[in-house]
Amino acid sequence: MLYPVENGIREVKELSGIWQFKADYENTGREQAWYREKLTDTIAMPVPASYNDITTQAALRDHIGDVWYERMFHIPVSWKDRRIVIRVGSATHHAVLWINGEEVTSHKGGFLPFEADITDRVKIGAENRVTLAVNNILDWSCLPSGEIKTFEDAPEGRYPKGHRVQDTFFDFFNYAGLHRPVKLYATPLDYIEDITVTTDVEGTMGVAAYSLQVQGQAASIRVRLMDAAGNEVAAAAGADNRLTVNEPNLWEPGRGYLYTLEAELLDADGAVTDSYQLPVGIRTVEVKDNQFLINGKPFYFKGFGKHEDADIRGRGLDEALNVKDFNLMKWAGANSFRTSHYPYSEELLRLADREGFVVIDEVPAVGMCFWSETNTVFREDRVNADTLKHHLDTMGEMIRRDKNHPCVVMWSIANEAATNEEAAVPYFTAVAEETRRLDPTRPITIVQTMWPSADRVGGLVDIICLNKYFGWYSDHGQISVIERHMDLELQGWHEKYGKPIIITEYGADTIAGHHQLPAVSFSEEFQYEFLEQYHRSFDKHPFVIGEQVWAFADFATKQGLTRVVGNKKGIFTRQRQPKAAAYKLRERWTGEHAKW
Repeated sequence: MLYPVENGIREVKELSGIWQFKADYENTGREQAWYREKLTDTIAMPVPASYNDITTQAALRDHIGDVWYERMFHIPVSWKDRRIVIRVGSATHHAVLWINGEEVTSHKGGFLPFEADITDRVKIGAENRVTLAVNNILDWSCLPSGEIKTFEDAPEGRYPKGHRVQDTFFDFFNYAGLHRPVKLYATPLDYIEDITVTTDVEGTMGVAAYSLQVQGQAASIRVRLMDAAGNEVAAAAGADNRLTVNEPNLWEPGRGYLYTLEAELLDADGAVTDSYQLPVGIRTVEVKDNQFLINGKPFYFKGFGKHEDADIRGRGLDEALNVKDFNLMKWAGANSFRTSHYPYSEELLRLADREGFVVIDEVPAVGMCFWSETNTVFREDRVNADTLKHHLDTMGEMIRRDKNHPCVVMWSIANEAATNEEAAVPYFTAVAEETRRLDPTRPITIVQTMWPSADRVGGLVDIICLNKYFGWYSDHGQISVIERHMDLELQGWHEKYGKPIIITEYGADTIAGHHQLPAVSFSEEFQYEFLEQYHRSFDKHPFVIGEQVWAFADFATKQGLTRVVGNKKGIFTRQRQPKAAAYKLRERWTGEHAKW
């Protein structure tokens, strides 16, 4: 799926801003066909943003079911005889979209874009209306999974009539709404639908093999590769070909050099009828001899698990926050992050391409574990064939969206699933095989939390990724046991599978400004010493190829006795201010003594 771009032929119209918004507390809007006329009794709602924290009403923050968005827009006369598309960056978790009261598309999945051709549904040179019903309900067929808990069996009068709760099995707040931009774009009727680029290095030559999908007619196709200064360095013709560059500038961690691939459709007279410009980073990725190689050189992952999360806007796209986060990660000496636990915005990945950050791209398969030996997950009434179908669909959507990003070096197909269950084996075999079929160029992983002796699926992946919390969720507060436990864990996984290991989560909740000596849990001193113990273990084992601390910043969660206004494992606060451990990481990752 191509990201909308503007050029001399294509045009983009942003629909971000203030929309009309109405929560459907009675869940009657679809039955009453609210989409047929303009919404009434609405409030203002910014897009992109989560709706949950915008007002002062707990009823909206905790609402379960549909909410409705609407705005008016104009189609310029210049778009006559053009293909007109509406594109939603994400709608969490289900959406139906109407144009002028007519349904044009629907989508399941809250973290990836969808679009629809609305050429025949809009009025040219006139006002039009777009309406979306967005639903946040999660069940076992969804990613992430969840279930609605009702209280019909409770003593009469104990709960209000119809009271229900969205039960989730993941540790982040279930923000909902239109989290990413909504856009209109116009192309010619004959147009470039998709481009796939794979890169390689052959001796001193850089190679960018491309494949174009074209809808309609084109007398010929011209493709050029330009360097960062805009100079043409390679050219080819046809829908499938190779571009070669002698002694290329490679895309490297910390140095995000980008070429621009320009694809053009030409008519019989040689005039350009459609054009698309795609950033391309020439680089290679390989797992070999317990190492992760980028451009043939060993790479050690230093970084974080993150969330798209901030005050007020929730999970809504915030370009200023994204730039700030990259500056903080660079200050700390980080070179990578994981999109825990869902695909992040395209805008953020484009920034990672530019900044030279390495990304583990994760599908939202989180919550497939009950932390119980007797309460299984992979069974007919929970994670089942319907879940698998949606999982495969979502992998396909994510790969089609992110396949051309040089920053993306690995696909994560699940986080903390019950991989000890026998039924998990055929499930993840299907997901792994489909992922490799869709993209044979990148390694895959499943982020694990099981003991090595219990896991059944590690043989399916290229890299073992581990989330471990010794001294926190087990042996709480006992810093002295961390190194020994981590050593045994790492040895067990490597003896079983013989594969390189990245520790993708390790961390401790820390209240900024809370100090105590000797250290106790939740103090800044504890987090500082806690990380030191993990690092002592990592440094002993040459097959450990990376460390990503959980988490980059504090983030919102559902309410619970173990969560005091969210998860506080951040190295930075939710407002992006450093805790003491940030200076510890900066010293470890940059080699510079960090004063604080």
